[in-house]
Amino acid sequence: MNEKETISSFENYLHKITTSLIDYSPKLISALLILIVGLYAIKFINRMIRKLMQKRGFDPTLTQFLEDIFLWAMRILLFVTFISKLGIETSSFVAILGAAGLAVGLSLQGSLSNFAGGMLIIMFKPFRVGHTIEAQGVTGTVREIQIFVTKLTNANNQTIFVPNGILSNGTIINYSMEGNRRADLVFSVSHDTNIKTAKEILMTVMQNNPTVLKNPEPTVIVKNLTDSSVQLAVRPWATLEDFFQMSSDVLEECKEAFEKAGIVVQPYVREASVVRK
Repeated sequence: MNEKETISSFENYLHKITTSLIDYSPKLISALLILIVGLYAIKFINRMIRKLMQKRGFDPTLTQFLEDIFLWAMRILLFVTFISKLGIETSSFVAILGAAGLAVGLSLQGSLSNFAGGMLIIMFKPFRVGHTIEAQGVTGTVREIQIFVTKLTNANNQTIFVPNGILSNGTIINYSMEGNRRADLVFSVSHDTNIKTAKEILMTVMQNNPTVLKNPEPTVIVKNLTDSSVQLAVRPWATLEDFFQMSSDVLEECKEAFEKAGIVVQPYVREASVVRK
């Protein structure tokens, strides 16, 4: 092939490429316009949805979660529209995407269970951030409700992550939902002790403690009679902030009051039944 034929061949290729680009340019321009307008529209709609949910008082965790779902759903839809406008066949792409989604779903069954549990917790609100709860054998203050796990901090300042799947399906004790909390303290005294006097001493201690609430009123009852002692149940109420300090103070003050009155607190004795032959 001589030089003239090479130049002619190159010109033909260049002409074909130029013609193809000119013919394809309307599709490319319209696809790019759709992509640019779509990205701005998604951003605008996402902002409007966020403001609407905040105005309606939606939970912040639920708001963020719904925002993320909407954002990715709209992005996927925009991408499919974009490649379809370019003339690329989308049926095979959708089939591949569906197969990939099924494979991921099967491999992440546990995570999907936690995801569903997180949705239930966010929607039905058995607890909120800042509440103290007991569940799955642990007790702590809720610091964050994530999509897959709930983050707790216990009294030792240890961080505990509880999967939402088992958390939503198990028993949850919420110590913060009602506002105030009652302590159940037990003192054991001998059978020789005047029960009425002992109860009056315990009531006086609770009435003089500033962290013990007046309403609901504290109570003292006889909880049990054992072979070695009379068990008195002391039940003072306190706010959530004062509960642990109040429980400690009442225990200490009740013991000191008993010592001044000459009442001996009996040690705990485990009762056992003996079968005689």
